[in-house]
Amino acid sequence: MSSTLTEERFELTELPDAIQISRTTESSRNPDEVPEDVAYSTTAIPDGGYGWVVVFCCSVTTFWNNGVINCWGVLQAALLDSTLHSVPTSTVSFVGSLGLALSAGLGIFVIQFMRWAGSQKTSMAGVCLISASLVGSSFCTSDVGGLFGTMGVMAGLGMAMVYTVSNGLPVQYFSGHLGLANGIVKLGGGIGGCVLAVALEAMYRRVGIAWTFRIQGFLTFATGLPAAWMQRDRVPPRKFPLIDVSMFRSLPFVTVFLAGAIGSFALFVPPYFLPLFAQSIGLSASTGAGLVAAFNACNAVGRFVAGPLCDKIGPVNMFLITMVLNAVSMLAIWPVSNSLGPLAVFAALNGTANGSFFTTLPTVVASMFGPGRAAVAMSMAVAGWSGGYLMGSPIAGYLLQAAGGKQQGGEGLGVEVYRPAIFYAGGVATASALFVLFARFKMAKKVAKRV
Repeated sequence: MSSTLTEERFELTELPDAIQISRTTESSRNPDEVPEDVAYSTTAIPDGGYGWVVVFCCSVTTFWNNGVINCWGVLQAALLDSTLHSVPTSTVSFVGSLGLALSAGLGIFVIQFMRWAGSQKTSMAGVCLISASLVGSSFCTSDVGGLFGTMGVMAGLGMAMVYTVSNGLPVQYFSGHLGLANGIVKLGGGIGGCVLAVALEAMYRRVGIAWTFRIQGFLTFATGLPAAWMQRDRVPPRKFPLIDVSMFRSLPFVTVFLAGAIGSFALFVPPYFLPLFAQSIGLSASTGAGLVAAFNACNAVGRFVAGPLCDKIGPVNMFLITMVLNAVSMLAIWPVSNSLGPLAVFAALNGTANGSFFTTLPTVVASMFGPGRAAVAMSMAVAGWSGGYLMGSPIAGYLLQAAGGKQQGGEGLGVEVYRPAIFYAGGVATASALFVLFARFKMAKKVAKRV
């Protein structure tokens, strides 16, 4: 425990001799050992002050970042209803999936850019790219190839920049309240998903799809750029390797990494299929949209509440609860939700667990490695989500089609045709929970211990 304290203080003061000492200390540590309460032991971190301004500004940029991620379905439906009505749904959906996958996979490269430019300039560049991608998309609403370049590649790179900064910057300012800080940041994203889903639909009906893209882009630039400008590093960025292979010597980190990579395959299955599932059991399209809104609202709650709970019961314990709730809701409730009541319960519980995932995993990783190595560790962990982001929902769609269902329409099909897709999502969520359980007991065998 004393060696952990020494290492973290030296990392933050950037003294070359001290860093060498910290490396020597680190090399003598058992690679499977994760120091107890490491996120709470660094006395150099102010645990507040200007950090609250940083947290608020990260929350604002995350609002617009998640507005792109969570609301692509709204824009996709508008495109298919207007300028791309003859293009297959699967083709248009991959535009959003590509942007989502790149936002996760490019994080390890963004870390290198952050070392050169700093968090402020990285976040500002990300906001500019997201804004430009939205405005650019407004000029190619009839061109799928153009959308892949704007909402796929350009938006993906911008989201990777914004997301990496919002994950790594609070660690510089908070230790004991890191969970709360992360919860506030992720709450901004949850609110963005709720508010913009309704706003974009209303804008499309009033001004058309092209101006909907433009207005979203202008608003992102006008409010996101000042917020990014205020995101300042507390200490100069350290030199990070592209991939810190030594982290994989820690078995708890490996299992947490695999839990996130596997669990990401299930994250976007419920919001993607809830409207279609609702129609399949005889509910109206407006009811299906209401269920998605409820899911997103609970997602926002989960993102915020998980933060203080990480501080109180421990981030790994909270991560385990999150993944168990995610799996149980999909395996025990969704398959038998043949009416509005149980389906609403599922949307609420799964939405809460889904939101909690995005707060707890960064907090877990930060608690394992401390502020000096948290940024690269989190970028590596998030990069592991790329496969699930790209293929998680399409796999569920293929299973639905194989069972006789449709990804468009599907009224009156019943629950049965959706069960293969549901059990696939629930199965990967269960596997993720088992990896977290292994990590939890590898770190501490006592059940009641705060980890």
